[in-house]
Formats: sequence, C-alpha cells, structure tokens
Amino acid sequence: MYAYELYRTTSAELIRRADAEREVRRARLARRAARRTGRGDPGGRVSAGRSRLADFVRAA
Repeated sequence: MYAYELYRTTSAELIRRADAEREVRRARLARRAARRTGRGDPGGRVSAGRSRLADFVRAA
C-alpha cells in the first residue's frame, strides 16, 4: 500500500509541475503576442525598424 501512495503522490506532483510549466509557457506567448500587436501603436517603441548607423552622416 505504501508504494501505491508514493506513486500517487509522485504522479500528482508531476502533474502539478507540468501544469505550472504550461501556464508559464502560455504567459510567455501572451506577452510576446502583446509586444507584436503594439508595434504600430503611437505609444509603443520609439525606434524605427532601420539600422542605427543609417542615422549618421558620413564624413567627407
């Protein structure tokens, strides 16, 4: 009986860990999607998609 109880406890712990990892993955994907949708937002990022070196004028 003890082995079965240990099995059930271990199984429940693994299920809890898997659920927690799924929740973290889901939150990470949601944050990434929110960043993608905010790209055209006027209150979003300041920098344009171009290279930083394109802003400098070459010396003659």
